[in-house]
Amino acid sequence: MSFAWPAALLALLLVPLAVLAYWAVQRRRPTYAARFTNLDLLANVVEKTPGWRRHLPAALYIAALGALLISLARPAISVNVPKEEATVILVMDVSGSMNAEDVEPTRLAAAQASANKLIDELPDGFRVALVTFSTGVQTRVSPTADREPVRAALAQLTANGGTAIGEALMQALDISRAVGDGTGAPNGPGTPTNGNTPTPTPANPAGDPKESPYVVVLLSDGFNTAGDVEPLAAADEAATLNVPVFSIALGTQDGVAEVTDGAGRTRLVRVPPDEATLKEIADRTGAKFFSAPSAGELKGIYADLGSKIGYNQEDREITWGFAGAAAAFVVAAGALSLMWFNRFP
Repeated sequence: MSFAWPAALLALLLVPLAVLAYWAVQRRRPTYAARFTNLDLLANVVEKTPGWRRHLPAALYIAALGALLISLARPAISVNVPKEEATVILVMDVSGSMNAEDVEPTRLAAAQASANKLIDELPDGFRVALVTFSTGVQTRVSPTADREPVRAALAQLTANGGTAIGEALMQALDISRAVGDGTGAPNGPGTPTNGNTPTPTPANPAGDPKESPYVVVLLSDGFNTAGDVEPLAAADEAATLNVPVFSIALGTQDGVAEVTDGAGRTRLVRVPPDEATLKEIADRTGAKFFSAPSAGELKGIYADLGSKIGYNQEDREITWGFAGAAAAFVVAAGALSLMWFNRFP
């Protein structure tokens, strides 16, 4: 919660003063009662003491005072407001390490299922693009509001080869440039790219990554092993263009996968995710890093991403709420006083 006039909150000092004043008045009550000398007659006149009911109207009046004083500071809260349009570029690792089974049934299968979950979380008007990478990079689906081509492409993915994170990010930035220029994706579905692409123009000249109409979601489970572009250099380019890159490290540090070497021999190798690099990519672009060692957690992350990508946070003033609460407290206190003690207030 934030306040337009925070200095007005100093007026809340009146609340403890009101409590002290009420307490002082209550302490004087026994003195006045003692002046009624015939205590036996007093016991017959008063059938039952009001007990805690005597204090409730006063407590409501003090609560009303506090709510009214807070309203003077013009409080506001952050609310999620749906974005009208945006392009989400899903960049998925399909290297050989995605065959590892430390995430059931495999890392790739879990990623495919969860990517569909992300698509479900996005508003209907959002466009989605799919870029995959292993030793090379492919734009599987150019930005489209039709979810079916993306789902179909996800279902056809297989895992093999190395990991070219840097070039995949540069390809995603090229897509944002092409969409911004109205020229479409730089490469058609399934067309490979070697990372030697034109420098993108700024996707968001206003300079606020949170307001960018282009968002990259990068999922990888390994270290950069291919391509000519370093991942952090690509992250710096994304930061320059104000394109946030949400990164997800999939898999555990103990994950292993079958890899075929140059001689055609198959062997098991450890394939831990490069969490440090992926976190740095997100940090440099003003986005968020997620670690997803299990399929269930990955689904939760994609659901969370859907809310972050699909909405902007805006401050909404709620002065009326506190003023209304103050009025309700006053009405309730007066009604209880009339009902219990036949007086107002």
